[in-house]
Amino acid sequence: MIKLNLVDTTLRDGSHTVSHQFTPEDVKTVASALDAAGIDIIEVGHGDGLTGSTINYGFGSHTDVELIRAAASVIKKSKLASLMIPGIATVEDMKIAHDAGIQVIRIATHCTEADVSAQHIQEAKKMGLLTIGFLMMAHLCTVEQIVEEALKMESYGADVVYCTDSAGAMLPIDVTEKISAIKKSVKIPVGHHSHNNLGLAIGNSLAAIEAGATYVDGSLAGLGAGAGNTPTETLVATLNKMGYQHHADLFSTMDASTKALQSVLAAKGCKTNLDADALICGYAGCYSSFMLHAKRAAARFDVDVREVLMECGRRKAVGGQEDWIIEIASTMSRKTSA
Repeated sequence: MIKLNLVDTTLRDGSHTVSHQFTPEDVKTVASALDAAGIDIIEVGHGDGLTGSTINYGFGSHTDVELIRAAASVIKKSKLASLMIPGIATVEDMKIAHDAGIQVIRIATHCTEADVSAQHIQEAKKMGLLTIGFLMMAHLCTVEQIVEEALKMESYGADVVYCTDSAGAMLPIDVTEKISAIKKSVKIPVGHHSHNNLGLAIGNSLAAIEAGATYVDGSLAGLGAGAGNTPTETLVATLNKMGYQHHADLFSTMDASTKALQSVLAAKGCKTNLDADALICGYAGCYSSFMLHAKRAAARFDVDVREVLMECGRRKAVGGQEDWIIEIASTMSRKTSA
């Protein structure tokens, strides 16, 4: 089975949620946590891509270069990416971003206008960048049209091509049809980027993978424009449950969200609807009523509450067996001390 490539867009698409006010220190905090979690590609920059900081799209507190350099200074394993939209950014802007440290560029066009990306894709390849064609608002075109545009991007030299649900308007059947058709027509890998406006981001991401996509986007806590993106931590948990191979560690991805990102958002007076407690209960297969007992036991025996719940799930504990939780936490503590 091919390993999936997970792309996290918290520090780009998620920038919309904080009115493009991420600072270099914010970027370092989140990027280093994502890197430690094993995320393949971390996207950084203004929400509307390189040089998107304008009166039209909203001024950022810092330049793309400052944010890219901040991320590059802490990333050790992941690849660093930015997004650019021809007409907003130029080839020269891409060169500046490359000099600042990006290794991946995502060149985004409307789903019927791939032809405007030709020069940018060709120049990106000359720079040695992993070059991704990003076909936006894919719900607005037919299957035949998006295949034609994907083939154009491939012909220009793109390494990967995306079917992007920019408005969160696609249904799983739409994703399946378009990704399947692209996959059958191009020789390069295919990716998908979901938004959650219809509550279908996870479902659409899975539909894309089942149809052949090997690059899949998410953002921590689903941070992003509109109703947000596919939550990265939920995506990782779901992929684990389904047996898909990838490089991310679930608990570290959760920590990137609940610790790194949440600390950044709290300082800005922002919050998300992420419920990490619900996520781990669902992942472990435990009643949510176990959570309070597990937290108390974990604190008492100084162990990770998530590991306690995972063991409850492995034992198939049900209501009325809460006494197991103390035993489990105590045993884990003894093993850690040994």
